[in-house]
Amino acid sequence: MGKIIGITYDLKGDWQATSSDPVDAAAELDGNKTIECLKAAFEAQGHQVVLIGGARKLLERIQHSDLKVDIVFNISEGFRGRNRESQVPAILDLYNIPFVGADALTLGVTLDKVVAKKCFMADKIPTAKYFKATLEDDLFKLNTIGFPLFVKTLHEGTSKGITQSSRVQNFQQLKEQVEHINRNYKQPALVEEFIKGTEFTVGVIGNNPPEAMPVVQYAIKGKTSLGNEFYSYAHVAEKLVEHICPAPIDTKLAARLQKLAVRAYKSVDCRDFGRVDFRVDEAGNPYVLEINPLPNLSPDDVFVLFGKVVGMSYNEIINKILDEALMRLDLTSQVVYKK
Repeated sequence: MGKIIGITYDLKGDWQATSSDPVDAAAELDGNKTIECLKAAFEAQGHQVVLIGGARKLLERIQHSDLKVDIVFNISEGFRGRNRESQVPAILDLYNIPFVGADALTLGVTLDKVVAKKCFMADKIPTAKYFKATLEDDLFKLNTIGFPLFVKTLHEGTSKGITQSSRVQNFQQLKEQVEHINRNYKQPALVEEFIKGTEFTVGVIGNNPPEAMPVVQYAIKGKTSLGNEFYSYAHVAEKLVEHICPAPIDTKLAARLQKLAVRAYKSVDCRDFGRVDFRVDEAGNPYVLEINPLPNLSPDDVFVLFGKVVGMSYNEIINKILDEALMRLDLTSQVVYKK
């Protein structure tokens, strides 16, 4: 029996920029194409779809008794602040509305990269050494790691704030990049040891148990051995990044990345789906860079690329995520929410 599925999301077209916003401020938000593809995937499986929008539109529907859905498929990123991804799940929890994906706590933990790294370290999951920095800090005292370092935003995604200047080799460059993040993104900077090597990502789907998908490797301008190169916002915008799946690596490393992806997923209590990003050094040691419980679900994006390897279409992948949530919530047959 088909369900009535609400979709919560925030569109790039709804972003209201200010003069102080950086050029990549809306990078994480979805395009209309993604929402249309999700809707079509659910309808192809016999479900009905209600397009909701973001947190404010969700509240309006609830307050006007106009939200008649069985479950919400949440991909809302929110607009500002480190709690923005948690807003829709918190509202859904408040009104006891079932939803697909991570809850508010997990989304808050993972958006703040330092908090996520603390979880990984507690669970003995390898991640790069780091410190958090503002211009008020004594950078000489904070930097017990040495150079080169990598400077990025504390609570953003989609490579926001990452440019060719993000890799720093001395204190002057470090100071300039910390100032850049503090001033333009209005948040502390996350400063990490730079891992020279290669870059990968692994999708994870499910709950009991979660299952790692085939490994995807990043290539920049055709190169998979990145060395000192890295994935930046400009590479995304200029379409200079290639995603290779299955990754052309030995089975031992692939299995290790998949195992670590599942451990990271469990460490922060992800649900239903997520994606884990890695850097592997020249000695073959993997490090978790971050985990994204709200990966882009566009048919053109990296998360769904594994479908070609395992013989799943885009529609099948999207409905598998939904089915995992329905099983987790024990909603495989009954309709549960009608207001």
